[in-house]
Amino acid sequence: MPEHQNIEYKQSWHDDYLKTICGFANSQGGQLFIGKDDKGKTIGIPEYKKLMDDLPNKIKNHLGITAEVNLRTEKSKYFIEIITPPYSVAISLRGRYYFRTGSTTAELTGSALNEFLLRKSGRTWDDVVEDRATINDIDENSIAEFLKASKKSGRLPDTNGLNISELLEKLRLMNGSQIKRAAIILFGKDPGKFYPNIFVKIGRFGKSDDDLKFQEVEEGNLFHNLQEVLHQLDRKFFTKPIDFEGLLRIEKGEYPVAALREMLLNALVHRSYSGAPIQIRIYDDKFSIWNEGTLPEGLTNEILKHQHPSLPRNPIIADVCFKGGYIDSWGRGTLKIISACKEASLPEPELKEIHGGFSVTLFKDIFTEDQLYKLGLNKRQIKAVRFLKEKNRITNKDYQQLNNCSRNTATNDLANLLEKGLISTSNIQGAGSYYTLK
Repeated sequence: MPEHQNIEYKQSWHDDYLKTICGFANSQGGQLFIGKDDKGKTIGIPEYKKLMDDLPNKIKNHLGITAEVNLRTEKSKYFIEIITPPYSVAISLRGRYYFRTGSTTAELTGSALNEFLLRKSGRTWDDVVEDRATINDIDENSIAEFLKASKKSGRLPDTNGLNISELLEKLRLMNGSQIKRAAIILFGKDPGKFYPNIFVKIGRFGKSDDDLKFQEVEEGNLFHNLQEVLHQLDRKFFTKPIDFEGLLRIEKGEYPVAALREMLLNALVHRSYSGAPIQIRIYDDKFSIWNEGTLPEGLTNEILKHQHPSLPRNPIIADVCFKGGYIDSWGRGTLKIISACKEASLPEPELKEIHGGFSVTLFKDIFTEDQLYKLGLNKRQIKAVRFLKEKNRITNKDYQQLNNCSRNTATNDLANLLEKGLISTSNIQGAGSYYTLK
């Protein structure tokens, strides 16, 4: 069995491996094997008797936990199995905290550590009271716009006659007379006064990441940023205007509105607000949104492409957005993005964890070389697509000459391109027939 989140192999013991045990304790638990190579093959460990005496005490003294330490044998070779259960409290090693992510053990620092400690105490970042804030920091216009949206969604119980404080309390955005962080993020007049990286950066790039043409910054509460960032994209960044009115309709533009809206909502709702600002990058052939904060434990890039549970990083913020009708609570955000791109005949979007955050990228052209390789095209077919992009049409004879191949090979390759929905045949049959890109 290969190494993964819950299994680690080591050929011999080193005290540095206490970090792995700490990581297991802080995540889903796991097994550390001493005396096995990276592939899980038993190579044996000669000092097993001493380790069986030392390891339980090392784990208890350095980590303050107990783990099951077992001596195992395979083909007359001894190895040690250390089984660490998951702990509901945060476990540290010499004042540092470690966590398992994939098959690696990482030290938690900065905003990731803050979120981890809050989660282990049964709290989330958005549930914490903001001592510096008062009810005067809440924007009444943002509240009014939210109430309009919530009436359309029908998800918010009757709010008639409630003042702002009572409404915030109903939405779990206050603790007594104190304002929570979530209230500032959602409805604050000036959230940047409390959290400096609340803004959204938008950049238009040329052919490379170092070729920044121009940029804009949008700063405000969540609902302000949702509206204004989309308008900024329409006014200054997209070459084809898109109607964002209502944020619900899909108009024919460079990218589907439904996908753009869902990408931005996901970033605003699920980002780490104690980290870097949201970054939007627009290129000639692609569009991406990055937000700080890795995927919740148990979710992977691949799982997001299928039905999956909703595991919000900021559950109070997510709940208010649900009541306003902006999101649902079924974890369908990424599925909506994928579906919208498919309906618009665009390539499947790229979802990935990168630079301590999560990125979604839309691609404008399905006929780029990278996209064609992903679709399983061979070199001859890719060459033919490039030919079609330049010449607009190709015949079977053109294909043979272009690739120096037989008629049968050309016919099979072209039939495969037809089956994949990348090309169309002309109405002319027999001599004079040709193919065009769809």
